[in-house]
Amino acid sequence: MGKRPCRICRRWFVPDPRVGDRQRTCGNAHCKKEWHRKKCAEWNRKNAEYFRSNYLQKKLDGVSRPKGATGVCTMRSRSPSGLPQEKVQEVMGIEPLVIIEYLVQLLVRRFQELIRVKVAVRTG
Repeated sequence: MGKRPCRICRRWFVPDPRVGDRQRTCGNAHCKKEWHRKKCAEWNRKNAEYFRSNYLQKKLDGVSRPKGATGVCTMRSRSPSGLPQEKVQEVMGIEPLVIIEYLVQLLVRRFQELIRVKVAVRTG
């Protein structure tokens, strides 16, 4: 195996023979950490749906009451709406409230992304 450039610092290095063709960076700790950060960010970008699908189910599992439990199960809201949550939970139940809050979060996030893009495009 010959020398190759590090994917981060671009310095030439000889790969470790035990790793072989799989080695992408030199032995520098900073380069390894940066390569790991880039690969994790890439994976998260490609698999965003994985987290979205699991988040709602975990949230619902966390607020569902055990069988035989009485009383109102309260949940902490991530986005303060000003609504009296106890009353809304009494009328609707907690599971629909969690789903509605999740949808509102997605809409707000999408709206913020669109605003950011519009601001970035504006010239003059």
